[in-house]
Amino acid sequence: MTEKLTQPPGRIPQTFLDFPYAGDLDDLRADIAILGIPYGQPYHVGAMANDQSRAPDAIRQAAMDIDYTRNHYDWDLGGPLLDGRDVRVVDCGNVSADMSDHKVHYQRAELAARKILAAGATLITLGGDHGVPIPVMRALEEHGSAITLVHVDAHLDWRDAVNGEKEGYSSPIRRASEMPWFDNIVQIGLRGIGSARTAEVNDAREYGADIITAYEMHDIGIDAVLDRIPDGGPYYLTIDADGIDPTIMPGVISQTPGGLSWVQTRKLVHGLVNKGRVLGMDLVEIAPKHDVGNITLIHAERLICNFIGAAVRAGYYG
Repeated sequence: MTEKLTQPPGRIPQTFLDFPYAGDLDDLRADIAILGIPYGQPYHVGAMANDQSRAPDAIRQAAMDIDYTRNHYDWDLGGPLLDGRDVRVVDCGNVSADMSDHKVHYQRAELAARKILAAGATLITLGGDHGVPIPVMRALEEHGSAITLVHVDAHLDWRDAVNGEKEGYSSPIRRASEMPWFDNIVQIGLRGIGSARTAEVNDAREYGADIITAYEMHDIGIDAVLDRIPDGGPYYLTIDADGIDPTIMPGVISQTPGGLSWVQTRKLVHGLVNKGRVLGMDLVEIAPKHDVGNITLIHAERLICNFIGAAVRAGYYG
């Protein structure tokens, strides 16, 4: 019997925009698949289940009017979400954890991501902290090589280890740099102070990462940022919510002024999707208890819908 890798989301609506739940990853029929990975690898005792682990279900449950969102005219997209096309979107639920072994959920997450990608679906991952893309990026091995990693964040995320843990939220970009199927790395929105020391900055630059600080981004504009991303794809997009300005995404642990605006975020998503195939994206580091008036969750839903709608219109499916 195949091991159960995921479990249904909690509460109603259970799934993102009430799309069908698809728990059988061995018989997955989908163009786009949502996957929650609530848990990262903790740096200290008690950090396994933190507020960010609530984010996948909080994003699902924040939908205000599912029928409107799925079927009414969306001015962000120039028509309804799926544009009247036969595109199958499913929600695969949340990767389950094992309280006796904190590393099992990463193994399950990687296997789940491999099955979803092998089925030909575009994977949208909901975290969880920024460690959760690590097993997803490992699963991209199946694609081959020369994937461009596009990273939106206030922080560099090139630490080798923190408290001996090499797969926590300060390390995903360094871990990606060690995976031979990734090539170019473009990092957008860095600002303020994070866990990076000068040594990690030097390591990123030595690798060849194109580091575009928030201040340079605001000066040159998103069109110029898109021009610096190699054409043609394939791409993987990882978005830390604290890369977005806290005026529109305050529900994060590390609020830092000066991040991407909504207009910049939308243009980046649409521009990237139309430059070449985006194999998947993740949205991580949302801490629901820090939200103000649900505006973080509202923008999270809008971001995901814009990614889905842009991919549909870019002709990814059918």
